[in-house]
Amino acid sequence: MGLFILRRLGVMLLTALCLTFIVFFLTNLYPNLEKLAKTQGNFRMSDEAVASWLDDRGYLDNTFVKYGRWLGVAPGWVTEKDDGTVTGQCFAENAPVEDRATFCGVLQGDWGFSLVFKDEVSNIVATRLGATGKLMGFVLLVMVPMSLLVGVLAGMREGSGLDRSLSTFSIATTATPEYVSGVIFIAVFASSAFGLKWFKGSATQAIENATFENFTLPVLTIALYGMGYIARMTRASMTEVMTAQYIRTARLKGVSFGNIVLKHALRNALIAPFTVIMLQIPWLLNGVVIVETLFNYKGFGWLLVQAAGNNDIELLLAVSVVSVVVVLITQLISDIGYVFLNPRIRIS
Repeated sequence: MGLFILRRLGVMLLTALCLTFIVFFLTNLYPNLEKLAKTQGNFRMSDEAVASWLDDRGYLDNTFVKYGRWLGVAPGWVTEKDDGTVTGQCFAENAPVEDRATFCGVLQGDWGFSLVFKDEVSNIVATRLGATGKLMGFVLLVMVPMSLLVGVLAGMREGSGLDRSLSTFSIATTATPEYVSGVIFIAVFASSAFGLKWFKGSATQAIENATFENFTLPVLTIALYGMGYIARMTRASMTEVMTAQYIRTARLKGVSFGNIVLKHALRNALIAPFTVIMLQIPWLLNGVVIVETLFNYKGFGWLLVQAAGNNDIELLLAVSVVSVVVVLITQLISDIGYVFLNPRIRIS
């Protein structure tokens, strides 16, 4: 198991480097850099002025060199102007020589500075990630138990009326986009249009103080959309297990249906849904953009939109790295959990 984890970590590291380099390359294309220069300087800047602004800050250097600086494995850029003023990536203007750091990248804990939010990127990402983490936690608490229950009940007796009803419900929830169900929830339960204004307050307030009134609708909107897929996978897995030979043998021996489901079928039926559930976590992290925008919940998805829309390169890179790391970690947990749940898997 230890060798398996080390191999997976090596693959994860290589994948993370490749994906972050691709994102870094795309965000540092010249049109994006030109837009950045004009945003921070003057929209009427000439092409020569733009090139000078970018060159002074190391943006026109080789892509691999810039990527190394961002990671913190290459020395940061240093520029000395004609008047003797010295500026650098890793130190303040005209800082004493002894106070000038050479390396200042991700490996040193320096994620850069957001030119839009005027704050350290690490502080912004941590705050917004915490807000979305709270939302994800409540969604998982609602979505996972309900979807497993629906899937198991539907799969116990394939073709029954209960199976058809629950399967129809699962398909309907998966086929309904979040922006549709969210708007319906707001119109029915949070406005006076239908006379059912049960939920008051704004989801923005839930970042600091989550209550039933201001947090229920965004949680239900995401949970309903995600639970249909997990329920369908659970139902398919449960149906397959219930037709296995050992289940038939247990029935012939007179074991009660409840014991067959709980003691023999349930564990094997949950192997496939476990992987699906782990894959929902990256989706929840980045796929809540629509819901966070709809309910004005300023979390990680909202931050991704702001970083991309405002061409905030440092912030966009940090958001991308966090997304990649979350995907890779959940994949690792999924693989390890699959090994423990399925005794037929052996690691050589």
